[in-house]
Amino acid sequence: MNSAPMFRKVALIGFGLIGGSIARGAKSLGLAAEIVTTARSAETRARVRELGIVDRVVESNAEAAEGADLVILCIPVGACGDVAQEIAPHLQHGAIVSDVGSVKAAVVKAMAPFLPEDVHFVPAHPVAGTENSGPDSGFAELFINRWCILTPPEGTNAEATEKLAAFWRALGANVEIMTPEHHDLVLAVTSHLPHLIAYTIVSTAEELEGVTQSEVLKFSAGGFRDFTRIAASDPTMWRDVFLTNKDAVLEMLGEFQEDLSKLTRAIRRGDGDALFDHFTRTRAIRRGIVQIGQDEAAPDFGRRHKQLGKAPE
Repeated sequence: MNSAPMFRKVALIGFGLIGGSIARGAKSLGLAAEIVTTARSAETRARVRELGIVDRVVESNAEAAEGADLVILCIPVGACGDVAQEIAPHLQHGAIVSDVGSVKAAVVKAMAPFLPEDVHFVPAHPVAGTENSGPDSGFAELFINRWCILTPPEGTNAEATEKLAAFWRALGANVEIMTPEHHDLVLAVTSHLPHLIAYTIVSTAEELEGVTQSEVLKFSAGGFRDFTRIAASDPTMWRDVFLTNKDAVLEMLGEFQEDLSKLTRAIRRGDGDALFDHFTRTRAIRRGIVQIGQDEAAPDFGRRHKQLGKAPE
């Protein structure tokens, strides 16, 4: 535990997988003198009180933000603008305001107009997660050796950005800084498009005539199981992701459709060389991910059941 907390009061608005993991990690490491949270539903607030993870659970977003020197919105990106407007009058001078959404340009556009000039707005995206949600789903180790991308708007105070970066590093994350627009393009191909493909493949399997649901479940191979895990992610969050990052997603979807057309032609023509070359290139990418420590080489049926690294958002 740290002898001197990094923040006097951390306010977490929303308490699902990410908010709960931040709370657990910050609490165990002593990163905040006080951790206060709130959530939209009374049921969630009651459950957080039962878990005893935070110091206080309050009834409103405004009450949570009052007097906090770090406020993190752990909510779907579509709700960030309204919440920023709600908490703005209650933010203290010099506070850092952040979020955890996987879309950044839309969040900046939605939140920035409401935030006072004397607070520091540093959007963030911890690229970590599982398919689970809710207050019981978080765990302190979620961010270890994962990336957290900060996207401070132009002119953001450098010291505030570095302080938030240090907070994420303390939680175990590696930190990268980039523009909101570049973040959205990168995540469109590494996260958003894969989720869209997973949702589509699982839906296709469900709708196929002549294949019963029991057969889909019984004979699902490792690849399909991975798709079902990704497709089990929170539907509200992913609806908002695709609506708020639609330009980048559509651009990547167009690229994907072109590549898919090339593979379709190769299969139709029996062009084994083209298929082999394509699969060789993609295999190298997989090996690169393993080499830099972002996953392990063991097949899914050989892995221990562990939470780290599942279904990045």
